[in-house]
Order: sequence, then structure tokens, then C-alpha cells
Amino acid sequence: MSRAINLNATEDAVRTACTSLSVQISAIEPLLSGGTRVVLSTSVGAEALRIKMKTKIMQGRVERSPFYMAR
Repeated sequence: MSRAINLNATEDAVRTACTSLSVQISAIEPLLSGGTRVVLSTSVGAEALRIKMKTKIMQGRVERSPFYMAR
């Protein structure tokens, strides 16, 4: 199970949801196509966030900033 999730929500909304679930964020970035990409520290935390924000999950490819890409 992937720890990365693309959400159609603001960074603040994602941080608030993670805090309420007591899950730790490993990385978070705004998406050029709109929304937020978040990588959680554990797959269990990622699944909990997917359940909580299931209506906000973005399907398909998203446009990320080259600044945040792994080298």
C-alpha cells in the first residue's frame, strides 16, 4: 500500500486531518494542478487518511512541481 496520497484539499486541511488522526506526515507539497500531495510515515496512517478524506482523493495523474521531484 502506498503512503502517498493526492488530495483535492488545501495543505492546511490535510494537516488538520492528519493531526486529528494522530498520523505523522513524512512530506507534503502543493500540486501545480491544484490540491495537495502528502506522504505519510506509515501505510496504516495513509489508510486512515484515505478513509477520512475518501471524497477528496484525486484519481489519475497530477502535475507536480519540478522543485519537489526526487533526484
